[in-house]
Amino acid sequence: MDVTSDNPWAGTGLDALSGRVLEYLVGHASASSLTVAAAVGAPLEEVETALRSLEDALLVIPIAGRPRRWKAGPPRSSLGSLLARRRAELAQAELYMEQLHEIYDLAARPQAPHLVEVLDDNEEVAARYAHLLKGSTREVLHLAKPPYVTGPAGAAGQGDAARSDHGGAAQPEFREGLRLRSVYDTEGFTDTVSLETALRGSASGGEFRLSSRLPVKLVLFDRTAALLPLHDDRPSAGSLEVRSPALVDALAALFEAIWKQAVPVSLESRADWPAPRQTREPTRIDERTQAILDLMATGMKDDAIARVLDISRRTVQKHVSEAGTALGARTRFQIALRAAERGWLPLGAPNSPNSPDSDE
Repeated sequence: MDVTSDNPWAGTGLDALSGRVLEYLVGHASASSLTVAAAVGAPLEEVETALRSLEDALLVIPIAGRPRRWKAGPPRSSLGSLLARRRAELAQAELYMEQLHEIYDLAARPQAPHLVEVLDDNEEVAARYAHLLKGSTREVLHLAKPPYVTGPAGAAGQGDAARSDHGGAAQPEFREGLRLRSVYDTEGFTDTVSLETALRGSASGGEFRLSSRLPVKLVLFDRTAALLPLHDDRPSAGSLEVRSPALVDALAALFEAIWKQAVPVSLESRADWPAPRQTREPTRIDERTQAILDLMATGMKDDAIARVLDISRRTVQKHVSEAGTALGARTRFQIALRAAERGWLPLGAPNSPNSPDSDE
């Protein structure tokens, strides 16, 4: 996508060609792909790709016929919605920037003894994780994203060959009075180990959510200590144990901001599909379709959704297709938009139309 500074459409997320195509259609009642290509001086194939992108963003509408023609939507409403999504993205990015700068500023100051400790050995990291977990009495907060590290049996108290890096798929065991909350990155939640560890934690009382593009791996213990990797792309290269109250508070604020935007997912009831949630507006949507839409809103692909819900990929596609038919929507973005309008999806879900992570 061309978003260079000489592109007047850069602020909307549209590439330069899509912008020229939209400009042409706004000034004409309708036009065929061939007419648009001739008018903007671009290859027909590239223009058709731009038109499909604009359709997915709800900026242009196809008109049936031969040849098919295209019509621009009212700019104030269609572009207004697109700009609102971009503003939400920028607001979320600014929030993360401030939180991360606070962490950077605190970490850059001279370290008081025992407030920040570097752990360069994997066995030491696993032992410290187990020690902090055993000493936790109130809550454990967990951000999990790839790449994961496969540890030896029993590492971090997780048992046989679990992925035991503190930012990986490992999920602590439930204890009475200990609240467990985990947010998994949807990009890494695609294999059997990730699913099994999340299922184990969810079934034993943990709360589980999904989000896209998590900024960091992190585990917080009773809001008094935290573990995070020294290098986000190389979790086996060591970890930081943080006990600085100000820094731990900043990390906890980061977790809560992500938790608030993440999509709740219930895994322990996927076989019997309980009654519809009371928090939703009354609709005719069934519980299985609701679960599929929730996961789809996080950016999950069909294969991953099927694995999470223990159903076939064909079943996932059937429910998505039926939801699209019921909503009068053709693309997944349109399904998400209209499902959110109906109250089937929360507007803050990572890939719902008004969220910072939505995909135009």
